[in-house]
Amino acid sequence: MNKIVLLNIQELLQVRQMPTQPLRGEEFTKLPKITNAYLVLCDNEVERFGEMSELNPDVLRDSEVIDATGRLVFPAFCDSHTHAVFASPRESELVDKIKGLSYQEIAASGGGILNSAKKVQQMSEEDLFLQSLEKVEQIIQGGTGALEIKSGYGLTLKDELKMLRVISRLKAHVDIPIKATFLAAHAIPAEFERDKEAFMDEVVHRWIPKVLEEGLADYVDLFCETGYFDAGDVQAVAQAIQGTPLKLKVHVNQFTAIQGIEAAVKNKAITVDHLEVLDHQDLVALKLGETIATVLPACSFYLNIPFSPVKELIKEGIPISLASDFNPGSSPSSNMFFVWSLACIKMKLTPEQALNALTVNSAFAMGLEATHGALFKGYRGKIIVTNKVPSLAYLPYAFGTNHIHQILN
Repeated sequence: MNKIVLLNIQELLQVRQMPTQPLRGEEFTKLPKITNAYLVLCDNEVERFGEMSELNPDVLRDSEVIDATGRLVFPAFCDSHTHAVFASPRESELVDKIKGLSYQEIAASGGGILNSAKKVQQMSEEDLFLQSLEKVEQIIQGGTGALEIKSGYGLTLKDELKMLRVISRLKAHVDIPIKATFLAAHAIPAEFERDKEAFMDEVVHRWIPKVLEEGLADYVDLFCETGYFDAGDVQAVAQAIQGTPLKLKVHVNQFTAIQGIEAAVKNKAITVDHLEVLDHQDLVALKLGETIATVLPACSFYLNIPFSPVKELIKEGIPISLASDFNPGSSPSSNMFFVWSLACIKMKLTPEQALNALTVNSAFAMGLEATHGALFKGYRGKIIVTNKVPSLAYLPYAFGTNHIHQILN
């Protein structure tokens, strides 16, 4: 039996009974905590916690003891939206952006998603795996304890399957849960440039069945956006996975509102992601459904586009989660502490709200709420022990700082 006891914790954060639904409304503003606390881990699982005054000294017998004086302790982040498997960065596009080109203009000139797809198509599965494993290990060192990774840079059946097999191999090589999302409808391949319907027919009738046959994905996603895919495509994908283990996620409302959110909620999507643009109809649809709104502030920062109006979502009682959108083209950072800072500075979330969105709600966005997201008896995720800090607000305040002293479990 391996037992670890943390003593004198300045604040033990996110201590709850196991949540049964995403936090929203008034609950989303609350962050349960214990001041001057202890925490007991037994065989990488939370056994008990409480105030130091309640600690039974017998707990310390045969235990590794860690003095956490001056430190905050909380569950590791759950990053529910990434594109962490890719062949190469796209730093040259930063220069294009500096010169004034938009995301759409870069894509139209041969950059963007199609550029990443070309590089993935040229790389072997083994090389793609080794390169991706290095990235994921760095992500874990940054405090992420659960990760979603999408395909979408293959854009052929062969290369989409290659990406999903890489993600499957990553699951077996790291000690955090990884969820795989099939995102073939990320962009329209060059050979289907004038016939999107033919491409969607391939995805729906050939590619999704093959992914199901090989059991390579947990979710299916598509980029519902002007110039890419539309609400009708959301409906087609939803029908294709009906009655299967696959569940729906949708990239939507990054640049325009084209009824994608309404279609996603109608088809019981687990999440809708981006939401930089929202109209009244979108808010009504989200309020009436159970879909989680996943917002991606690092993408807004890098592309210099509007940040999602999360205050409107919170006001309507819509649950929100935060994710990194780590990818080579529009969010080249997996740093969830930076996401936390952006959520507070640019979206005006409180530090407590942002942490709720980075942990509890993002665990729900990945179907991991029974084991991750909050510190309850039986929690089996990683745990962040911070450097010595004056308060919780210091973490988003001191952006760009490495706040991690130790990661446990």
